[in-house]
Amino acid sequence: MLGTFVNTFAIIVGSLIGLAFSRFIPTKITHTLIHGVAFAVMLIGLKMAWKENNFIILICSLAFGGVIGELIRIEDRVNGLGKWLSARFSKPGSSMSKGFVATTLLYCVGSMALVGSLESGLTGNHDILFAKSVLDGLGSIVFSASLGVGVLFSAVSVFFYQGCITMGASFLKPFLTDPVISQMSAVGGLLIMAMGFNMLDVVKIKVANLLPAMFLPLVYFMLLQLFRSSLS
Repeated sequence: MLGTFVNTFAIIVGSLIGLAFSRFIPTKITHTLIHGVAFAVMLIGLKMAWKENNFIILICSLAFGGVIGELIRIEDRVNGLGKWLSARFSKPGSSMSKGFVATTLLYCVGSMALVGSLESGLTGNHDILFAKSVLDGLGSIVFSASLGVGVLFSAVSVFFYQGCITMGASFLKPFLTDPVISQMSAVGGLLIMAMGFNMLDVVKIKVANLLPAMFLPLVYFMLLQLFRSSLS
């Protein structure tokens, strides 16, 4: 869990720094910063998705994952949590809810969060999460300066998400082959691209409702293994 603790702490520190300097940054500059970061986020997501060649699993994961997400209303629940935090900890009219939702998804969906947490739990090697901590910490400075205090609360989401993966890594180890991790990362890359479009306000994509898609390649492989075992 050391890597997750460091990652959480980095987001908190970065958010506090960004909030401290936000009052000195004009609104037009924060808007430009958001657009610049959005393009960078989209490029990162595209590079992650481009590495995967098995598009059938990718498409099916997004389709079925979207259905699952819509049925259990993940987006509504995440937005509801963001609005509840906004009502309790920020002034009316603030962008706290938007900042919380955007950065929670961004910090949790990437391959570094997935692979880093798995490696931390399986081998005790925290190098990937340490590297992610630096990136998230720097990103939190920019995001909190433009999106407000909601970015700070995304640290809690990161802690629980990565912590659960780290603790469950030993159970999932037999199923976490390189192709499975590659497929999960590719789906995550597409979701990160979608986040970039949302940040640009080009279109409103319910990224949270697509989150189950990230884990469907793992479910598919587990079922395939069980089917093969039953035949042998």
